[in-house]
Amino acid sequence: MVRAIEELQQKSRLEIIAFSCLFLMVLFSPHSIAASQTAWLIGMFFLLARFLVKPKLYLQRTPLDLPLLAFFLWSVVSSVFSYTPLISIDKLRSVAIFLVFYFVIALVKSSKTSLILCFVLIASCMINVLYVPVERIIGRGVEIHGLKPESPLAKALLMDGDTLLKANDKVLKTPEELVEEISKNEKTTIFFYRPDFYYSVQVNREDLLEGESAKEKLGIQSWKKSHNWRSTGFFGHWTTYADVLQLIASLTFGFLVIFAERLPVFSKNSSNFTNFDLKAIATLLICFLLMAFALILSGTRAPQAGLAFSALLIVLLSRNKKMIFALMSVLIPAIIVVSIYLHESRKIGFIDPNDDSTKYRQTVYREALQLWVQSPRHIIFGIGMDSVRVYAKEWRLFDDGKLPLGHFHSTPIQILVERGLPALLIWLWIIWAYTKLLLKAIRKKAGLEKGALLGIFGGFVGFILSGLVHYNLGDQEVAMIFFLLMGLAFVLQETSAASSQTSTFASGKKSLIKSLIFRSSPSETAT
Repeated sequence: MVRAIEELQQKSRLEIIAFSCLFLMVLFSPHSIAASQTAWLIGMFFLLARFLVKPKLYLQRTPLDLPLLAFFLWSVVSSVFSYTPLISIDKLRSVAIFLVFYFVIALVKSSKTSLILCFVLIASCMINVLYVPVERIIGRGVEIHGLKPESPLAKALLMDGDTLLKANDKVLKTPEELVEEISKNEKTTIFFYRPDFYYSVQVNREDLLEGESAKEKLGIQSWKKSHNWRSTGFFGHWTTYADVLQLIASLTFGFLVIFAERLPVFSKNSSNFTNFDLKAIATLLICFLLMAFALILSGTRAPQAGLAFSALLIVLLSRNKKMIFALMSVLIPAIIVVSIYLHESRKIGFIDPNDDSTKYRQTVYREALQLWVQSPRHIIFGIGMDSVRVYAKEWRLFDDGKLPLGHFHSTPIQILVERGLPALLIWLWIIWAYTKLLLKAIRKKAGLEKGALLGIFGGFVGFILSGLVHYNLGDQEVAMIFFLLMGLAFVLQETSAASSQTSTFASGKKSLIKSLIFRSSPSETAT
């Protein structure tokens, strides 16, 4: 008896620690891949330790097991046949991010806990979402104007409108700081932003001009802090940030739709509408609008289109005609506003065949498909993950070296070329199985659970659409949230409803909080 109690206590401690790591992973996912992956790996260690302790913990089987396992195993096979086996095998660590799905379903055993983690993800994301406009208002760097031909900056191939951010890794706030740094060194490396790209150039001290002011020495007429760049949140790239925002904004919109359905304007029976519902609608609407605004400031078109389609799909699945009409009346002007912003900030249209990034994608798509059909080996096994980094020159990729070395900017094309046709077919299998699971769950659930599932499904579809022109599956920050939401969705569809009506959330807040820590009572565990 004493031994049984000790085993139970040990089991509880291991699961509580693992769940604490899961909570931290959710908390940091919208901000830092290092922090979120560290929490995940530590949590996985304690979860694996839990499997060694009696009573035995069983991992629940899911409809996604076979396709997920097949996708990973074929990635292993492809890595063995890769042109660079060691590089491709090392890349399997990023493919293993799908284990986040199993980490979630092993620790989250109630709809209430799953819903809480959804709200934690949304609340945490608001930290960087609020930071983005504040950062934009404050401005950054030294944006130069009126550049003279004899300027040391012009000799370094800098141009009017460039924003100088760092000089020898020192953050720049004024031209005086730049002149001071150039004066101290024979050569100064300047890191700067030119719309859509970051570059580095070297400026020679001997090229400084005579003059009393910093502007005279630099050969510029004026400067200002820049307020125009593509927002990245706390991530290193705007594409990563945009795809993360799309997933979380869709989740937020799913909850918003469920609450909004209870508004008198959208519902025939509004007798159950409460002040809590009104506060929830206001809060979720503000969160969604700020996320959408941050997404617009990222200047990343595919996730923007993905969110628009996600919102439309969520409302269509709600089958509320009034809400569909309301969304369309907002969506069309929003698309016009976003198109104008893109034209003003990036000098491109929403769909612009003359855009450099569009031309880049057209080139690499054509080269990738030509490479794929070169041999049966490529068709079946692919060339191997990241092999292009070694063989790009030999295969004359990226316009024979004229374009920057990168990837193929499309999830299906990247999978097809790197891991072969079987891998792409298995990926489509995953999409089909996940879609089937989500649609079935949406039909049978109600209240907050349905809101979460709608939001996750909308974000999933937005992720797939964005992945047509972005390799977002290979972006670990995005993939981690994708599989996290997949795990929470499975828990929501598998468990009994936390509440059949949205208002139950207001009356059951204490039980929601308790479920965050205790997923079952000791007697249930012992059983």
